[in-house]
Amino acid sequence: MRVLLGAFGDPGHAFPVLALGEELVARGHEVGIETWQRWREPAEAAGMTFAAAPEYQVFPTREVPLKPYEAAVRAARTTREFVAAFAPDVAVADILTAAPALAAELEGVPRATLIPHVFPDLPPGFPPFSIGARLPRTGVGRAMWARTHRLVAMGVEQGRVEYNDCRAQLGLPSLPYGHSGLSRSLTMIGTFPQLEYPREWPAWTRIVGPMLWEPGGPRVEPGPGDGPVVLVATSTSQDPSHSLLRACLEGLADEPVRVIAISEEREAPANAVLVPWMSYAETMPLCDLVVCHGGHGTVARALACGVPVLICPAAGDMAENAARVDWAGVGVRLAPRFCTAWGVRLAVRRALRSRALRERAGVLARWAREHPGPATAATQLERWAATVETASYRRAEGPAA
Repeated sequence: MRVLLGAFGDPGHAFPVLALGEELVARGHEVGIETWQRWREPAEAAGMTFAAAPEYQVFPTREVPLKPYEAAVRAARTTREFVAAFAPDVAVADILTAAPALAAELEGVPRATLIPHVFPDLPPGFPPFSIGARLPRTGVGRAMWARTHRLVAMGVEQGRVEYNDCRAQLGLPSLPYGHSGLSRSLTMIGTFPQLEYPREWPAWTRIVGPMLWEPGGPRVEPGPGDGPVVLVATSTSQDPSHSLLRACLEGLADEPVRVIAISEEREAPANAVLVPWMSYAETMPLCDLVVCHGGHGTVARALACGVPVLICPAAGDMAENAARVDWAGVGVRLAPRFCTAWGVRLAVRRALRSRALRERAGVLARWAREHPGPATAATQLERWAATVETASYRRAEGPAA
């Protein structure tokens, strides 16, 4: 089977497709991948055919106004050349990366979607995605959240209209449903089922487990002593001022813990080890708690190692991940307004005191070992590909566009 993978280059989206690509290559499939240039070396080292994703301005500015999805239209036309040259049987596109999905459709290639986090489309009675609210426990709570569903639906409908305008510019037909970027043939959800709220699932969805990959790095040992080990894994892109890192180093300086953190700074409290880079896969198993902003990849890696998390959300889906972790009982959340030395100190004490957090995180770690995400996703993709018309068959019948 020839498989095309596509994702833009943010680690939270590129890493899962790299994990899937490595698994597919190991199974004997031919894989082409389009993502940012920075990931060329590991992709080619794993045996994938690499294409650098076209990079266009995405968000409008006063100087360069853009219509919704205008960048996707431009990128899809460029990506189509790679799709035609690689001639895949099926394609898998990241949820936020429209170009490879559109280009595959233009070439008549069946497409699947990979979501590298929890499923974003929630039914009535659930809190809107990403605001950080937990699943309601009462009928009153469900009724309250149901009243917000109309507002959410209005936003989804606007997205559908804008996406269909993008499709029209490419000569593709409109789609009648919201969340139009998700494949109604196969959408794989790369998270723990324990982080998903109970619900009726569409027939085209599959929860495959976390899609974990990293570019490598050294294993970092904690400092001397026998105190609990706290790993501070903050997001530099979402917290360029390093406010959470500073709050951790200051707040935990006099605590009976050993701290490990990524930082370019050389001065550190006596109980902290600062390094410029590390392997989370090698270092997290040594830890008792991971403090982070709540990016899904970091959260999933910690839980796959059986380590509870303390999340102080910054942006995007981080508040949602914090709510899911809190709901599942595998971590605690710290409101950004309490991102202070005092706030971190109290939150870390609370997390380390809880045996239940560690036990529940251990349950997720065992599940991850028994259900490795990349292998599960590859199996689902193989099964699905066997049921769809392959691109080679469609091309033999005639041009798709």
